[in-house]
Amino acid sequence: MVKKVTAPPPIEERVFQSPDEIDFAIKKVERRITQLQALNVAEAVLTDNGADVVVRSDVRATIREVFGPNSPEFKEHQHLELWAGPTFVDMESAAIVLARKRGVTQAIGILNGLINRLREKREDISSGMAQAPSTYFDRLNLHPRILEVSRERFLDGYPWDAVFAASKALVNYVKDRSGRHDLDGAALMRTVFSRNAPVLAFNDLKDQTDTDEQEGMMHLFEGAALAIRNPGGHSFPEGPDQRAIEYISLLSLLAYRVQEAKKR
Repeated sequence: MVKKVTAPPPIEERVFQSPDEIDFAIKKVERRITQLQALNVAEAVLTDNGADVVVRSDVRATIREVFGPNSPEFKEHQHLELWAGPTFVDMESAAIVLARKRGVTQAIGILNGLINRLREKREDISSGMAQAPSTYFDRLNLHPRILEVSRERFLDGYPWDAVFAASKALVNYVKDRSGRHDLDGAALMRTVFSRNAPVLAFNDLKDQTDTDEQEGMMHLFEGAALAIRNPGGHSFPEGPDQRAIEYISLLSLLAYRVQEAKKR
């Protein structure tokens, strides 16, 4: 059996909502620089106390937290080591200490570079060159049923709560339009949008093209219930605010299609 190759997740650049959010991120990175500067490299190497391992782990974790697990910054530095220079068998302690110190200097340089990148993003937002997702949320013309439950949550800083609320609103809207309050989730979608005897139809179902569209839309609604509403009730995955907006936009599109559908 051929082993299925899983594609790596797409690169997602972190989208910051405000200058204050960037300032908070800069402070986090600056704390790691202070931690590196305070590290007693010789003691960590000679006594093997693990202090250098802790600092290295903290630096990696901060880059992941600030920029995101799929960001280009974390992809580049997720394996950052406090080491610079060649490695030899049976290296003397003094050589190891020197390589570690060079690695610390290199890591501080990398973090300072990331701070400069954050400051540039801050300048872009302050000058209006880059818009945070919250600034154009109201321009999306979302369906009223979706906008009503998602807007405040999103603008208050809870984008994934907004996604979950929007997914529940879509399911409830389908129930209201179809009258099928006895069903829920995927079963609701398969019944209401069935290609054979739908309660709500997206077209006249007069030929193969029409029935194909009906079935395709049914699967989209079924997917929204299974992949968005259901996980949201337990542990919905987190990600950039931009991704949350994309989910909400999809749910809004489906809500508009429910509104346009004909009851049969």
